[in-house]
Amino acid sequence: METLYILLNCDLGSEVDIINELMKIPEVKEVRGTYGVYDIFVKLQGDSGATLENIITHKIRRITKIRSTVTLTPILTQGGR
Repeated sequence: METLYILLNCDLGSEVDIINELMKIPEVKEVRGTYGVYDIFVKLQGDSGATLENIITHKIRRITKIRSTVTLTPILTQGGR
């Protein structure tokens, strides 16, 4: 199971609509509005990196009013939980 985290910037006032769209994607395991530089945090899990790359490219980045994304890949050898 692969896990990626995505930080989104979106048009002002569109956060709730985008969150609702993201929740329709089965691989989205967590999505939250955030304060600060980014507007939305997404936790994405799937069978492979290629599957997640496809979801980011063809589903998430095509949601109307998303301005930009930053995808974070965890470094599993550095621990944490």
